[in-house]
Amino acid sequence: MFSTRTFCASILLSLPALSLAQTDSTQHLQEVTVSGDRYREVIPSQRLSGEQLEALSSFSVADAIRYFSGVQIKDYGGIGGLKTVDIRSMGTNHLGVFYDGIEIGNAQNGTVDLGKFSLDFIDEISLYNGQKSEIFQSAKDFGSAGTVYLRTRRPKFTKNKKTNFISYFRTGSFDLVNPSVLWEQKLGKGGKFSAPTASLNVEYIYSSGKYKFRHTVRNSDGSVANDTTAVRKNGDIHALRLEGGFNGFIEQGKWHIKGYFYDSEKGLPGAIVSNVWKNSQRQWDRNAFVQGSFQKQLFKNYDFLANVKYSNDFMHYLNPDTTLMYINSKFSQQEIYISTANKYAILPTWDLNFSADYIWNTLDANLYNFVYPTRSTALAALATAFEWRRFKVQASILGTFVFENVRKPNAYKPDDKSEYTPAIFLSYKPFKRRDFNLRTFYKRIFRMPTFNDLYYTEIGNIKLRPEFTTQYNLGFQYNLPVGAKYFSFLQIRADAYYNEVIDKIVATPKGGSGGGSLYRWQMENLGYVEIRGVDVSAQMGWKLPADIHINTSLNYTYQKAQNFTAPKNEWEKQWYGGQINYIPHHSGSAIVNTAWKSWDLNYSFIYVGERYHNSANIRANYEQPWYTHDLTVGKSFDIRNSIFLKNGISKIKISAEINNIFNQQYDVVLNYPMPGRNYKIILKIDI
Repeated sequence: MFSTRTFCASILLSLPALSLAQTDSTQHLQEVTVSGDRYREVIPSQRLSGEQLEALSSFSVADAIRYFSGVQIKDYGGIGGLKTVDIRSMGTNHLGVFYDGIEIGNAQNGTVDLGKFSLDFIDEISLYNGQKSEIFQSAKDFGSAGTVYLRTRRPKFTKNKKTNFISYFRTGSFDLVNPSVLWEQKLGKGGKFSAPTASLNVEYIYSSGKYKFRHTVRNSDGSVANDTTAVRKNGDIHALRLEGGFNGFIEQGKWHIKGYFYDSEKGLPGAIVSNVWKNSQRQWDRNAFVQGSFQKQLFKNYDFLANVKYSNDFMHYLNPDTTLMYINSKFSQQEIYISTANKYAILPTWDLNFSADYIWNTLDANLYNFVYPTRSTALAALATAFEWRRFKVQASILGTFVFENVRKPNAYKPDDKSEYTPAIFLSYKPFKRRDFNLRTFYKRIFRMPTFNDLYYTEIGNIKLRPEFTTQYNLGFQYNLPVGAKYFSFLQIRADAYYNEVIDKIVATPKGGSGGGSLYRWQMENLGYVEIRGVDVSAQMGWKLPADIHINTSLNYTYQKAQNFTAPKNEWEKQWYGGQINYIPHHSGSAIVNTAWKSWDLNYSFIYVGERYHNSANIRANYEQPWYTHDLTVGKSFDIRNSIFLKNGISKIKISAEINNIFNQQYDVVLNYPMPGRNYKIILKIDI
């Protein structure tokens, strides 16, 4: 088996010479920028970037993504609480998260905690349904039902400046102490191309995690059984994040190297059930990776891209409460990732790309009878992009080959798997003089069971099948012509979609729903889910008298996500056709950014409609709608010839935030109460 894996990986990774490259323009200016031409973007992304991203009342990447349409966030409360993202109800594991073009992997449980990523170093967040509208990318980019791209800040220098220094200090509710420092340096004088740059970002977070909340218990008929106010405990966090890298340009190309380290200890306050108000569980996380990317036009019409990454993640979970079950579990996983992508311009309007990836994952744990799995995955993607008159077409097929092994003697392992999954995206501009586009796509993709799904002691099931999704989408985008004096832009877009999730992986009581123990669970392929939905968004901008600028963003999502798993008995029939857990029928958000001279005022609103915490849509499982209003006001100061900078301008900005203005008491996840009204003061110094 080892020879088979080695042969497949060698073949896939030795094909750059066969491949076929990029027509994205590479421009060489005095301060060189390499930028992609977006004329081939068939399905536009949702984006937050620059000042708009900074203006949000958001602490982490997960907080910012809440403002996209079609997104559900599972938030377990507090600054250190787990935060995961689900796009169009297909499940968290079907979302790919890419950090500077390379995916963040987690073979252990398949989820990425976006609460670990600060916004201080993020320049842009992009969300794509289906996949990114760019064929010059790694094979892994084609392998998810939806993708989030996090692009970190690239150093930029004005005039003869060679050093940038930006610091943040946040404090406020929950005893928050959050300093952050960013240093950027230009290395050398450059020459024909801009000089390479270096950057380093250091951030520390402390919070006691204590906040008041109101806990209400209701009877099956909806009446109030108990209504209590208490203080959330054991939600403290100590976290350190270090991040740095080097960036540079070469003739017809660019490169970057990045290192990342995150170390935290936090309490897990747990669910409020059975009058237990405080839990004693603790968790330690240590995540580190080093990655690099190299892109160059090797000759006319042919571009080459290579990505490499090594990551090492450690998690320690402790439950010292022997009245429940004493648990002291440690997990350590490693990943090696190698990728090549090659694009060739057959014609000015026709590109062809071949990408090949190899991924190696391993997991160690101190669990009883653990099998110590290793997974090798080879991916090969062939894609094409074509433009003819007002039509744009992108099509791809992805081959995925998975080879599993275990180190425990005589232990069973799953069969090796190979799957081929297609995708096609089309866009049409019906009116030559109107910026109006129709678009549609079809994509079939799958996700492998995670190591926890397969091997977790007493729970794992090595017979699990991959979980498949099929997506259909039809939508439009219209950029209205702007003729009014004070009207700067208006963009409207809408998408209707239908998704299927087949062989959904779920945890069920052993022995079946009738006689199974609620304390012993096993992973099984049971679920079949159909999802119908509509996403609508509008962005508007005005430039009013007295130099007042206003930008607004409105997003709305309707979803009908039904569980059609065939019932095995009368008890399971109550689930059939029900809205799946935690998915609201209606949700939306609004953002209003106002700027006047050195002042800015930002308002944001999030609404999540009624939902159920179980697919049995009965009164006992009903969860009421919740919404939050957040407000931020900021003032900037320019200080010339300051103590920080003798021959220039230092910028200082002071901001104040009020989050959850009306102190709404709500749970995103049942029995995990969220904070009420809270405050934050932010000081930013830019030298």
